Amino acid sequence: MQMGIPTEVRAGEARVAATPETVKKYVAQGHQVIVQAGAGLRASQPDAAYEAVGARIGSAADALGAQLVLKVRAPTPAELARMNEGAVLVGMLNPFDAENKARMSAA
Repeated sequence: MQMGIPTEVRAGEARVAATPETVKKYVAQGHQVIVQAGAGLRASQPDAAYEAVGARIGSAADALGAQLVLKVRAPTPAELARMNEGAVLVGMLNPFDAENKARMSAA
């Protein structure tokens, strides 16, 4: 399976959805992992650490275009629009944050 790890874009978010140690395990299981360039920098995880364990460094479009997308926070509407139909999203989704409340009220 192709897995993507995009940069977290929400203000104040310094975490990354997977560390190089976790990515190493995914690669060992036969998965292809694409990490957006710079995705781990704010969490002190440089691109080279991901490459060293077998990940490919790519663009936001590459990471968001994967079959399975790993996120810490809920994706923004712009990120959702870049994901492929049928993709699996794994992350902490908060239906009660202000943005999602507004979306639910409008529905």
